Amino acid sequence: MIGDENVKVYLFVATLGYSRRLYIRPFRNERQESWFAGVEGAFRHFGGVTEEVLLDNDRGLVARHDRLTREVEFNARLHAFAKHWGFRPRACAPYRARTKGKDERGVGYAKKNAIAGRRFESWPALEAHLEEWVRDVADQRVHGTTGEVPIERFRRAEAGALRSIAGVPPFEMARGLVRKVQADCVIEIDSNAYSVPWRLIGESVRVVIAGGMLRVSHAGHEVAVHHRRNGRFERVVDPLHFDGIVGSGAKAHSEMGPVPDPIGPPELLRPLLEYERLVGGRW
Repeated sequence: MIGDENVKVYLFVATLGYSRRLYIRPFRNERQESWFAGVEGAFRHFGGVTEEVLLDNDRGLVARHDRLTREVEFNARLHAFAKHWGFRPRACAPYRARTKGKDERGVGYAKKNAIAGRRFESWPALEAHLEEWVRDVADQRVHGTTGEVPIERFRRAEAGALRSIAGVPPFEMARGLVRKVQADCVIEIDSNAYSVPWRLIGESVRVVIAGGMLRVSHAGHEVAVHHRRNGRFERVVDPLHFDGIVGSGAKAHSEMGPVPDPIGPPELLRPLLEYERLVGGRW
C-alpha cells in the first residue's frame, strides 16, 4: 500500500558477485528504460563498473536466446548501453534460475525483510526506506553463504576491482515511437492519453520520450510537449490543441490549465482508454 492505493511495484535488484552487496530500486514497470536506470543506479551506488553484468532474459534486453545452442542476440540499445559503460553483458540460461541464484535470493530477501507487511505514505517514502534498509540492514548483516558482512567484504577485496565511473555521464535514454492520433485528439502511450492538435486526427505522429518529457512531432515539426505520466489511464490535455473547435472557449481546468468543454454529448466523447479499461485489454 502506497498512500491509500494498492500499487504493483517491480523491484530491481543488483547483487555484486563476490561481496553480495545489494542495490535495490523500485519501479512501476519493467520497460527497457527501467532496466537501464537500475543498472546505472547500481554502478553509481557501488562506486564503479563491473567487467560483466549477468542479466535476465527480458524482452527489452535480449532479442533472442536459443535454449539449445545458447546463442544470444542482445537488443541493439543494450549493446549501446553496455558500450557506454564498458561492461560485457551476459544472459542467464533460459529456464535455469540457478544461473542467477544470487539475484533471485536477493529479491526474495528484500521482499520478505524490507517490504512485507509495510505501508508507505508515498513513492519517495518507499524509495527512502529501501535506501536506508540496504545501508543499515542488508550491508551490515552476516551473509549466510560467505559468513562475512557484505560491506566489509566489499571494502576489503572488491571495491578496488571495480572500474571508476568518474567522468562517465549518464546514458541518455530516449524512446522513439510512432502513434496514430485518435478521434478524441489524443495519442496513447503506456496506457496514458496525451493530447495533440485536433487537426492531426487520423494522422501518424512521431513521439520521443526522454528526460521525463514526451515530445510529439509531425512532418518534422514539433506539435506537442507533455510531462510524462507514470500511472495508468491518465489523460493529459493541452487546451491549445482544441483551439478553433466550436465550443473550445470553455473554462474547465486540468493540471495544465483550462480545458475546453466537450463538443457534443460527453457520453460520446469518452477517451478510448476508458473503454479499454472496462473490457480488460486492448481491442
